[in-house]
Amino acid sequence: MKQDIHPEYYDAKIKCACGNVVETRASKAEMSVEVCSKCHPFYTGKQKLMDTEGRVERFNRKYGVAAKK
Repeated sequence: MKQDIHPEYYDAKIKCACGNVVETRASKAEMSVEVCSKCHPFYTGKQKLMDTEGRVERFNRKYGVAAKK
């Protein structure tokens, strides 16, 4: 490896807006984020897929795909 070209690595604390703190190593000592794996809807299972404009139903009608019963 070449000398004097690599960034310094610190013991970093990443703080989320929800209050969760993650300790890791990074090139910055402290970081703040808006969402983390503790509060993100995808990871918590609270994410909902919404088809508000009826696109799926419109596609099925247009191309004649029979609805499963």
